[in-house]
Amino acid sequence: MKLITAVIQPAKLDDVRRELKAAGVQGMTVTEVQGFGRQAGVTEVYRGAEYTPSFIPKIKVELLADAADTDRLTELIITTARSGAIGDGKVWSVDLDAVYRIRTGESGADALI
Repeated sequence: MKLITAVIQPAKLDDVRRELKAAGVQGMTVTEVQGFGRQAGVTEVYRGAEYTPSFIPKIKVELLADAADTDRLTELIITTARSGAIGDGKVWSVDLDAVYRIRTGESGADALI
């Protein structure tokens, strides 16, 4: 089992969600987050004064996947969220020791369905 986490541009969320759902993903968690990388902020103007915000709004998408599906789903997220511009985001996956469905007590792959 893997936890796939993607930090993407907010404008790409609907496209990523649609493609993941079409690929058979049955659930995901989406969180509004802020951060920066190489993009390091964009200059904005507020009441005539320029300023650079410390953090940029992003969307964090998390989903559980069978290890065999990880590469396919990661590539799907990358191709869907890519604009080619700096600030497109990151995707990573980590191994999970266990997953449980609270309602039924199911564990492992049974808890993903």
